[in-house]
Amino acid sequence: MTCERFQCPLKFHHRSRQGFFRNRLSMLGLILIFALAGCETTPKPAPPAPEVVSLKKLSPSSYPSFADDLDFDNLGRAIAQSITYLQAMPPQREYEFGRDRISAVHVLKSLQRFQGFIQSRPTARSLQEFIRDNYLVYQSPGRNAQDEVLFTGYYEPLLRGSRSRKPEYAYPVYPRPEDLITVDLGAFSEKFKGEKITGRLADRALVPYYERREIEEDGVLYGKIQPVAWVNDPVDLFFLHIQGSGKIAFDDGQTINAHYDGGNGRPYRSIGQLLIDEGKVSREEMSMQRIRAYLRENPFEVQRVLNHNPSYIFFKIAPGEALGALNVRLTPGRSLALDRKIFPPAALTFIETKKPLGEASGKVQSWVDCRRFMLNQDTGGAIVGPGRADIFWGEGPYAELAAGHLKHPGKLYFLVLKPEAGAP
Repeated sequence: MTCERFQCPLKFHHRSRQGFFRNRLSMLGLILIFALAGCETTPKPAPPAPEVVSLKKLSPSSYPSFADDLDFDNLGRAIAQSITYLQAMPPQREYEFGRDRISAVHVLKSLQRFQGFIQSRPTARSLQEFIRDNYLVYQSPGRNAQDEVLFTGYYEPLLRGSRSRKPEYAYPVYPRPEDLITVDLGAFSEKFKGEKITGRLADRALVPYYERREIEEDGVLYGKIQPVAWVNDPVDLFFLHIQGSGKIAFDDGQTINAHYDGGNGRPYRSIGQLLIDEGKVSREEMSMQRIRAYLRENPFEVQRVLNHNPSYIFFKIAPGEALGALNVRLTPGRSLALDRKIFPPAALTFIETKKPLGEASGKVQSWVDCRRFMLNQDTGGAIVGPGRADIFWGEGPYAELAAGHLKHPGKLYFLVLKPEAGAP
């Protein structure tokens, strides 16, 4: 989805379902870089950057106990989406699995072999033996010495809306503006590979795009672009931005799918962290549901709190289910959002964390083990580094419960065929 999804308050940087939204260079810095490139003076060589290894290879004796808390039909559909993505990649393209470089075609074979195996509905023992005999397993170093990864979740919200503006539907869902420009800095210099900046032209210069306050309070886009829909609640709209995609139900019974179509490039700021810092909500009780409750109880605070986050998301209307950063359909409970800069896309993963069990009221009743195979198919603006992962839960009451409350540590592994197992 490539968005700036709601995250644990400790990591309220969302992405974000993205990914999108990391503007590490100001325009002034960019101008200086290229200006200095033309000087005749010889700059001092920069010290070598420390090696960053995103995955570490495990010995078979260190493999986790592979088991799955879902059915394999669901997994087979998710694998099929990754296969579609990899089949469109140049076969010689390589992905980094720690210090190993593995071709796209070999990652593809890894998925095809695994997909074929699970069709036999293997027992836990045969699954373990199959992986030990045929697959290399890599582990994320996580965020601490215990190799822990912080798992959060995202989902597809359902909003009430209208095709035209009405008194009860006053909040616009904007499409991508024509004047929004995204610059790939890697096209100018190899050292900026993977870096992008977003802005608009003003007086022949690229300047930052309008922030949330300018769009929502000042109405800088009003009358310039036609909204794809109008919704009835600004807080619901805000969380649609955080999740990156969702559904909008009209009064005539029709429902449209709103998909992420870019952002304004402004940095994401956590409103959850703001409420913690101001003493409005404690860190222990922080969740998406608690933020909603606070804003419901304090309506005069809504605009101030929401404007704390200058980032703003634009949407397109498209048929079908949610799309991830790989432009493939996301599978609830099987699609994972990770940092696309450091982890191999579309690859098979295995996770160990916790998931909530809830009541009909939306309250978490207990937490149970969540151990399953997933596919790396998405990213997010707050999903940065080897210690962050975001689970896509789909839509509905449970998805909202899990996405709003999940902030648990766990372990993350990647699986790929051994070289000899992939030979024809």
